[in-house]
Amino acid sequence: MQTFDLEQLRTLAAVIDAGSLTAAAPRVFLSQSSVSEQIRKLEERAGQSLLTRSKSGVAPTEAGTRLLAYARRILALSDEAFRDLHGETLQGELRLAVTDYFRPGDLTQLLARLGKSYPQVRLSVSILKSDALRAAYANGEFDVGLAMHISGAASSPEQVQKAPVIRRESLVWLGAAGMRLTKGEPLRLLALPDTCSLHQYTVALLRRRKVPYVLAHVASGVAGLQSALAAGLGVACLNESAVCEGVGRLAGPHGLPALPRVAFQFLPGRRGETEFVTRAREMLATQLV
Repeated sequence: MQTFDLEQLRTLAAVIDAGSLTAAAPRVFLSQSSVSEQIRKLEERAGQSLLTRSKSGVAPTEAGTRLLAYARRILALSDEAFRDLHGETLQGELRLAVTDYFRPGDLTQLLARLGKSYPQVRLSVSILKSDALRAAYANGEFDVGLAMHISGAASSPEQVQKAPVIRRESLVWLGAAGMRLTKGEPLRLLALPDTCSLHQYTVALLRRRKVPYVLAHVASGVAGLQSALAAGLGVACLNESAVCEGVGRLAGPHGLPALPRVAFQFLPGRRGETEFVTRAREMLATQLV
């Protein structure tokens, strides 16, 4: 019976998180050549390419993204089984802060799944904008923070470089299902408040590309933004997992600027944090995919 090798799956996850084979090597305690060999063997076993390679690093193919989701679950179960048999049950109270943009349609189900998998972990969850989340984390208000970073946007280089990536998505222009823009009219932009980094990025991009727009609606959160989109109030720039019932990508050609990808990252562990927090962050990285 053909199966996947655990260490090869672990290497795949490390490579995708790190963005390159070289950066992944120390994470899995292998040489760069050994990492490359592990990926080659895994691709042979999968029967298809799992990574695309470029000068800027690597990115998962569609098959790689699908296998990564399985890999995280398999590795999490393996680690959980090992800890259980060795009496290392994860237990304690964890203060978790999550960006409003992270998988808005199914975050509740993900957290419920965590509660069932780790019943002795008491989760205290806050949903915040990424900038506010980073500030609160820096002040010690949370144990673990999951923030969003926009590729190419201004940010703390050290913080972004050190933060492990658990998910990447494309930004997309969204509107009510089937919506088409009216030629010659200013774009009716929907957004979160101007303290939001994605709001700031979107407005700066439209101004730079000289796209006429009016700020037609400001929502307090992503759920409110989705409702406004479904009601046909305008167009928003959001990550692709924000697509929901009544909301879809704008049909092309729409004349709006191309958009980058975003990365969802756990903020780096702080000096002196407890072993429980470190292990909890690792657990979350394998579960919130």
